[in-house]
Amino acid sequence: MVYSAKTYDSFQANAGADNKYLPEKSINVLDMEQSERKKLAKEVCKLSQKNPNLDSVIKDRVLLDHIIVDDEHRLLYCYVPKVACTNWKRLLMVLMGKANTTNPLSIVADDSHRLNVFRRLDNYTGEEIRYRLDHFMKFMFIRHPFERLVSAFRNKFGQNSSSSDYFRSRYGRQIIKQYRANASEESLARGHDVTFREFVQYIIDPRTVARTNFNEHWRPMVDLCLPCTIQYNVIGKYESLMDDAWLVLEKANLNQKVSFPRSERPSNTNSLIEEYTKHLSREELLHLYHIYEMDFRLFDYHSPGFD
Repeated sequence: MVYSAKTYDSFQANAGADNKYLPEKSINVLDMEQSERKKLAKEVCKLSQKNPNLDSVIKDRVLLDHIIVDDEHRLLYCYVPKVACTNWKRLLMVLMGKANTTNPLSIVADDSHRLNVFRRLDNYTGEEIRYRLDHFMKFMFIRHPFERLVSAFRNKFGQNSSSSDYFRSRYGRQIIKQYRANASEESLARGHDVTFREFVQYIIDPRTVARTNFNEHWRPMVDLCLPCTIQYNVIGKYESLMDDAWLVLEKANLNQKVSFPRSERPSNTNSLIEEYTKHLSREELLHLYHIYEMDFRLFDYHSPGFD
């Protein structure tokens, strides 16, 4: 879909009345950015030997459990925790009539993450999965891997919430027991004061990788969304969230129905990456990079300390 500058200007004039977001870039420029992202992803995927084919993915359907299906609007959204997925889920709830509101931000965040709110692609038969992959609009959003990791650490171990209580109990206590010498009884019992370096030591420990799949909040984005197997129509970036969200809705002919909610307070995690990673040794940083190497390469991100 290609619009002239005149048509695009008319979009801006019409949208001003109801305060809908419109990007400063033309849709042609946004489409070109998408072409470049998808071209790079395809080239990196070709060089990788670990890409599962679609048949094996359909056979092992749990691999598709992060793809939300909206049959009515023919959408497939692969959600990546810590990449605006709460607001995307809220918007989909409004769009699919799963909330008694038209304002996504009025939906309690926890409600959008409940297990039975959405149907996932792994709930369908093989034939139904293929049809949706062929005919629905597919999109995902990405973020700098280390920025996402810092955000997950701060959110799950540094804040006071029921979610943090779970992560401290489930992971924090074990991390402190494993990686802290002479830990206090309180730390071992509560898991409340995990440091970022201890968290990283847990992630890069070969025993961690061998023993269990990573929690979704720090699982590599390529493992959650399989971009080397599934050809996404839009790969949005956290850094250009509002523009790319607008593009998704425009391509799905939904911009007149819903608007992606604007964040009231922009994330400052990017400025914190260096502050957190400076406490890691070069060897730890290198190990961490290797865990997320495909995320870095596929989505054109640069790693602190290796540029």
